[in-house]
Order: sequence, then C-alpha cells, then structure tokens
Amino acid sequence: MSRPLPWFRWSPLALTLAASLSCAPIEDLEPPPRPATQKQGVDVPGFAELHHHMFAEEAFGGGWFHGGVNGTLDTCDGGWPESDHARVRMDLSGLLNLCPNSGGVDLSGVPVLSQLFGVAGAVGSEFIGKIEGTEGDTGLHMGRRQPGSEWPRWDTIAHQQSWGGWLKQAHDGGMSLVVVSAVSNGFLCEALPPQNRKRACDEMMDVEVQLQMAHAFDAANDWVEIALSPADARRIISQGKLAMVLSIETSKLFGTKDWRAELNRFHALGVRTLQPVHQLDNRFGGAAPHNAIFQAAQFLENCHIDTDCGITAAGFTLGFDVDAQCRNVKGLTADGQQLLQAMMDKGMLIDLAHLSEKGVRDAYAVSQTNRYYPLFISHGHFREVMNGKLAGNEKTTPAWVVQLLRRTGGMFGLRTAHDETRTYTPSNIANDCQGSSRSFAQAYEFGRQGLKVPMAFGADFNGFIQQTRPRFGPNGACSAGFQAEADAQAHQQELEAPGRLGTPFDEQGLAHVGLLPDLLRDVRNLGADTTPLDRSAEVFIRMWERTASSARTGMADPALDIDTSGIAPWVPPDEREKAYPTVCGKAYAPDSKTLNQGCRFDDECQSEQCTSVLCATFDGRCVCNDDGDCGASRYCQNDIPGNPSDNDCVDRKTDGTSCSRDGQCLSGACGGCFNAVGWCYTPRSKAYGQTCKSDRECTTDRCSADCYVNPTGSCLCDSDSHCGTNQFCGWGLNSGKCINKRGRGAACSSDRECASGTCRWSFTCK
Repeated sequence: MSRPLPWFRWSPLALTLAASLSCAPIEDLEPPPRPATQKQGVDVPGFAELHHHMFAEEAFGGGWFHGGVNGTLDTCDGGWPESDHARVRMDLSGLLNLCPNSGGVDLSGVPVLSQLFGVAGAVGSEFIGKIEGTEGDTGLHMGRRQPGSEWPRWDTIAHQQSWGGWLKQAHDGGMSLVVVSAVSNGFLCEALPPQNRKRACDEMMDVEVQLQMAHAFDAANDWVEIALSPADARRIISQGKLAMVLSIETSKLFGTKDWRAELNRFHALGVRTLQPVHQLDNRFGGAAPHNAIFQAAQFLENCHIDTDCGITAAGFTLGFDVDAQCRNVKGLTADGQQLLQAMMDKGMLIDLAHLSEKGVRDAYAVSQTNRYYPLFISHGHFREVMNGKLAGNEKTTPAWVVQLLRRTGGMFGLRTAHDETRTYTPSNIANDCQGSSRSFAQAYEFGRQGLKVPMAFGADFNGFIQQTRPRFGPNGACSAGFQAEADAQAHQQELEAPGRLGTPFDEQGLAHVGLLPDLLRDVRNLGADTTPLDRSAEVFIRMWERTASSARTGMADPALDIDTSGIAPWVPPDEREKAYPTVCGKAYAPDSKTLNQGCRFDDECQSEQCTSVLCATFDGRCVCNDDGDCGASRYCQNDIPGNPSDNDCVDRKTDGTSCSRDGQCLSGACGGCFNAVGWCYTPRSKAYGQTCKSDRECTTDRCSADCYVNPTGSCLCDSDSHCGTNQFCGWGLNSGKCINKRGRGAACSSDRECASGTCRWSFTCK
C-alpha cells in the first residue's frame, strides 16, 4: 500500500471506511457548504451516453469496421482471408521478435495471444471475437453478413453499431446528450492487413478524420449539434436536439508534437474532454492493464517483462511495470500533471477511464489543488460487484476511486457490457441471466444505493467490446457463465416476469445505440429505480458547469456514506458447473430446451429427443417424441422412415386429407380400409344424403361407400327416425333410402310404409 499523502488527516471513521473499501487513504473532512448552482433555467430532460465511438469506421487506419455512419448499410463480404475488414494480418508471429528478449516468452497458455503470435493471424482472426455464448463476427463470418438480421447484435465488434439512423432512434427514445470519442490505436492498426487500411497508421490522423466527420454530421442533420460549453448543451437540448460533446481516446495522445500547441489546436476543433492515457503507457501517465492484446502491444513499446506479478500468464506480465498486487507503478508524469492543469484552465472535462490507480490518485491531487476540479470516468465497471476474474483487473473501478469522483463533483459512465456480475442483494432483482440487463441492473443498483454516485451510460459502442446480452432467443441469451447455466437461465426468463419488450432488444441484446432506450426500459421493468439514469444529461451538464472556477468553493461531497455491503460471494463457473448433470463429460441443464431449439443431448429437451449425434460432436435440435409434444393443433410427424422432417411438429390435417392414424387429424379420426392409408374425417358430421366414405362419418352411422367398388358414397338411413315425417327408411333394393310413405291401396309390407299408418294384412295400405 502506498504511503498516505501528506495532506491526509486520519480519524477512526476514515480508517474504518478505508479498510471497508480496501482502498487508498481517505481524508477525514467535514462536509463543506455546497456552492450555489450555476445552471440557468430548468433542468434539461433525457439521459446521457458518455462514451460513444460514432465514427470509428475511420479508426485503425479505417481498416477494421464494416458499415458507415451515413447512407445505407450494405451486406459485408463475410470475412474471407482477403476481405476488407474483421481480419488481422496473415502473419503476426514476427512482431514479438522486435524485442530481443522475446524468445523466453511462452504465450501458449494465453487465449488470443497464442493464436495471434504462435500460429499466425490467419487463425487468430477466428478467435478474436469468440467469448462465452458466441462465435463472434471476426475472421470468416458468412452467417453475419446481412444488416438488420445478422448484424448488428450484442456480440458485434467488427460491424457498425452507431449508424446515424440508430443515433436518431436513441435520441427519439430519450437520449439528449452523447459524448463522441474519436479513437484509434497504433498497434491494432499495424496488426491489420495493409491493403485494408485507407491511410498509414497514425493515431492522431485517425482522430482528426473522425472529428471532421463529427462536424460534417452536425452540419448535415438539424436534430444534432456539437456543444462547446455547458450553456451550449443546455440550449441545444432545450431546443429538442441531441447535444454532442467531442472527446479523444488514444494511446499516443498528440503523438510526438508539442502537446500544448496540440491541445490548443484540438480545443479549437471542438474537443471538450479527453483521456490522458488509453490502453498503453504514454508520456502523460500509466494505463491500467487489462487485455492481453494490449499487454503484448506494451511489450513491443518497451520490451519489458515484469515478474513481480503475473497478469499475462502465470509468473509474468508483458510490457507493464507492475507491483506485487498487479497494479501499474506508473502514475501521472510531470507532463501528465501539466496537461491536466492546462485542461482545467480551459474548462475541459477530465476523463480518468483507463488511467492506472496511481494515476488516479495523482489526478485527484491536481484536482484538490484546483478546489476539487471535477473528474469523471466515462466508461467503467464497479470492481466490488464484478465477478472474481474482472474484480482483480486494474481497469475496473474500486469504491475508493468512486469516492474521489464524488468529492470532485464528478460522475461515472457505467459500462453496458457487464459479463458475469455478482448479486447485489439490496436490489431484490434476480441475478439469473448472466451478462444481460439483469447483470447490468446489479451493478447499476450497487452504484445507486451503495456507492451513491451520479451515473450515466458508458456504452462504448464500436469500442471492440461485446455489449449487453439478450434475455431471450437463440443468440447467446444469458451466456456469460457456461453453457449449461446459460440454458437453464434462458429457460427461466421465459417463465418469469418481466417478459419481452417486443423489440429487437429481446433477442439481439444491445446491438446498437438505437436500443439504449430499450435497455433503460428493461432495467426499469426489472424493478430498478432508473430516475438517476433518466436525468443523467442534467447531471453531466452540472458537472461541466463545475469546471468554472466561480462554481467551486471546495469539495463537492465528502462521500462518507459509501456502503459496499450486500454483495453476494462469487462462486467460480467451474464450481457452479459441478451442480449440473453430465453426459459424455459435458454439463447440461435438464428440460431447458423447447422444440427446435439447439441441443446437445436428449435430456436437455423437454421432449427428451435431440437430433445430435456422437456425444454432441454435432449439435442438433429438439424434436418431438409423440403428439403430446406438439399441442392441440399439431402432431408429431414420425411415420415416414428417412424423412428429413421426421419428428417435427406439423399442422394436423383437415377432413378429406390422406392420413395414416387418428392423431394426424384435427378431428381426431382417420378412416380407411383395413388400417391402410385413409382420410381425415369428423365423426357423425354428415347428414343423410351427404357424401361420405365411412359409416362413422354419418349422423345415421351408415354410408354406402365400400373399400373397393365404391370408395365414396353417401350417408344412408338406418331407421325411420333418419327420414322426414312422411317418409320411411327403405329396404331391399331401396335399402338405406328415405321413401315417401304410400297412399290408400298401395302395396306395403308394414304399417310404417303407409301414410295412414296401417298396412292391411301386410298387402295394401288402408
């Protein structure tokens, strides 16, 4: 643990709080009087999205994404080896050789890196997008080509998620402020096939192109406008428009140029917030290590292998200088502290996302010397509520950092990509769909009730990440744990409230920015109090107004009321998986799949019938076993050997249609000759004289048809009751026919044949 900075004063309360947060030293300060608000007029409506890469089609030299912000979204080429997107260079294995000590680096146990650097990019492209619940959309992705149906969806990382029409949809749904961040990364650019790139790899050139696109988008659309000040943002929103705030997120910020001159230049281009560091250490400070790809990138920058803690693999960390707790030892440099001061002098907002923990403490010290200048995090996860794997990651945000943000009057952009989240018990929201809106709700309610921090969305669209997963459907619902758990949880969603929204969000998840209002609505339906999110645009503007020197008299909020209790322990997936039965050594969720859903084993299906073979070597789908699996209007087609549709539920047949058994017919009756193929009919549905094929088809229980000579006949009478009042049922040559009763003197054989009702001596009617 680092030593307390000299201005910290310790009390028993502060010590207790620091211990409870496992955090940096906490100041014991009395709550200062709140400064008078600087806002003018009424609060603005709507929610804010604080981290949005709208123009990232031009990031990485323009060589990664398919689909533009403007115009029509077109079908992509599916990622063939010579495709124009979603693929890294055919061979990256030589990159590590740029460092003389790379020979001792064993990446065989590191996912993605073992593919990128051990086998080559031709294989690595296939694995970049693959996480729990998805095959991704990188490499060869022929099933992900069609816009609107196959992409985008929650697991999109190589196709556009911020098309202008979707941004308008989000605005119409309540989003009134968006922070658009121009982004790039030199390592990712260099990893792409040169023929796919539009320009040489230069992070700041990519940034400039994206900023130009932002201004062009502003000029072309009367419903959006770039905001250059908090007052500007209030005006824009009050006019019913979307306020766009420009930001920068890149590792080589300002390149090697004079950063002061560059800061002035980009400020003139409309940039009002930025991050001092991104994925890699730079001249301004240290980054929080998290993704193995960027650890390799950092290694290529400095050829450093650290053995104090193993982040990359057991026993070592590539590139970053870390301590025994796997934290980057590099904070803000002198240039970094001066950059923050220069930003404060301009009234710019300082985004601490991606900054190392030491860098955060350094930034807070600069904030303090400027009467608690506001600091915020545009996109992050709350460490305490995340699963154990992510909770150990420096990129996640601990409670003590949130406390510092609150003290400066800052806020937090909550990542919408939440993976597996621990249960926050005070929320009373079931955490039974990992990675979905239910997981997001756990973190959001922890932030609202426990950390009490102002929040907005920090979605990071087009940010190379998978988004909120769906709760329903076949596209990876609840899939952030392991397959058996995902199957069980997805089935549970169909049984419990709330149900579907009736929008693409249900089965595609947070596929694009236009569905942010749907995420908000789903979280609200789950039972969360979304009022703070609903009003987050106003919170952002108030934070921005606090950058004015006249708005600050000191600490905004001592934040001594943080409560990190109520978080359920995390049980690793491999331990949870042991609770499920297995077949062929693979865990499964019994009776979790309905007809036509994908399956591996019979017992996964409610019908107990799956078409998979060879211990799920080839996955199948759930099919019916008998008619009872198909409902009242369908039957199980299992009568034709070798039929590809055997064991499918099909519609029951109407009368007169050929059949082989009663269950195939809507009427429940199949007629035929000696149990051969017959026809569907409704018993006792035909009156005397109507066409029939079976005695049971007639209300008279008698039909003139037979199996050979006359397969179609008519319904006959079987008693006088089947005939009219003045008729009788004939016999002999007139057998089954209704005959008019006879008059006086007519021949007869019984009284019933005579109109008088009397047949004299059985010869003539009286």
